[in-house]
Amino acid sequence: MGNPKKNPIYELWETLLNPDRENAAMKDKLVVIEAANQLQVGEFQLLQLAYREWHDEDLPEALIARLFTEYMLHDEVPHWARHYARRVLDGCEKGDIDENAPDFHRYDHNYGTIEPHAVRRFCVAVGCLVVFLGGGIVLASITTEKSASMFPPYLDVNDLPK
Repeated sequence: MGNPKKNPIYELWETLLNPDRENAAMKDKLVVIEAANQLQVGEFQLLQLAYREWHDEDLPEALIARLFTEYMLHDEVPHWARHYARRVLDGCEKGDIDENAPDFHRYDHNYGTIEPHAVRRFCVAVGCLVVFLGGGIVLASITTEKSASMFPPYLDVNDLPK
């Protein structure tokens, strides 16, 4: 059957016998996950930040797919990402890191930016909705006549024989 460690039945058996085995194998990834949670960013964004700090440049497009595959599918954490995540966790523990600092959210396209016209547009949309729904309710109450019954077929007093 080849390498027994690649056999899914072997992997299942090992997991059933030692449930903490996966956590031990993912120890480095758990550090990255915790650091990303502390900064309130995604895991891959934390990898981008770590790459930028370590190499002093943005993550090249050519490495993105490979890094994503290694990290997400094979749980392999690069040394520079592990180092950065540990520094973030230490800084958060000491209170030296502000998780709302713009440096940590450089890859968030809409982080902390509120358009001044957005509030006005929202108010106009709510106003239109109130006028539309309120007008519909008023119009419905004006056009209805006294009903003979609350149950279907909803006949009004004029439809009943006299």
